[in-house]
Amino acid sequence: MSPAWTQRVGAEFLGSALLTLCVVGSGIAAQRLSPGNVGLELLENALVTGVGLFTFIVTFAHISGSHFNPVVSLARLALGEGSWREVLSYLPAQVTGCVAGAVTANYLFTVPQGLSTRMRQSGPHFVAEVIATAGLLMVIHLTHRGAHQHVVPAAVAAYITGAYFFTSSTSFANPAISVGRIFTNSFAGIAPGSAPSFVLAQLVGLVVGVLLIRFFTAARVAR
Repeated sequence: MSPAWTQRVGAEFLGSALLTLCVVGSGIAAQRLSPGNVGLELLENALVTGVGLFTFIVTFAHISGSHFNPVVSLARLALGEGSWREVLSYLPAQVTGCVAGAVTANYLFTVPQGLSTRMRQSGPHFVAEVIATAGLLMVIHLTHRGAHQHVVPAAVAAYITGAYFFTSSTSFANPAISVGRIFTNSFAGIAPGSAPSFVLAQLVGLVVGVLLIRFFTAARVAR
C-alpha cells in the first residue's frame, strides 16, 4: 500500500474512532450529568455528536474524503465516484475504528468492557434506519452536486443532530458504528441481537438513497 493510501485508510480509521468516541462518550457523560432525564440526555448526545461530526469531516476531508461510514463508501461506488479499492480499504478501517472508539470511551469513563444489553430491534426502528440512511446519502450527494460543497460538513452534522430526534432509532445510519456500539453497555450501546437488523436496514437505505440521488440528478440534467 502506497503512503498516500496508508494516510487515507488511517484517516478513515481515526475519524471513525473519534466519531464513535463522541457518540459513546457523550452518551455516558449525558447519563451521569442528567440522570433520569432521557430527553436532555439525548439532546446532549445529539449536540456533541453533531459538533464532533462536523469537526472530523472538516479535519480529514482533504485526506480520505471523510466517509467514516460503509454506506457512504458504497454509495460512491454505486454512483461511479469511487472504486472497489477504496471500498475494500476503507470498510475494515471504518469498522475497526468504530470498535476502537467504543472501547476507548468505556475506558475513559470507567465503564466495564463488555457487550451491550440494550435491545433496539423493532419494525419502526428498521424503517427509521432506512429513512435515516437514505436521507444522509441524499444530504451528502445532492448538497455536493448542487455547487454547495463547502456546506456539506455543516449539512451532514445538522442532519444527524436532527435525525436523533425525528427517527425512533436515533439515526445510527452507519453499519460500522452499529457494530462498534455493540461493544459498550451504555446509553449509546446496541445489543448484538439488534445490530444485524440495523445493518440490514442501513443497506436497504443505501439502495433507496442511491436510487433517489440518481432520480434527482437525472431530473436536473433533463432540464
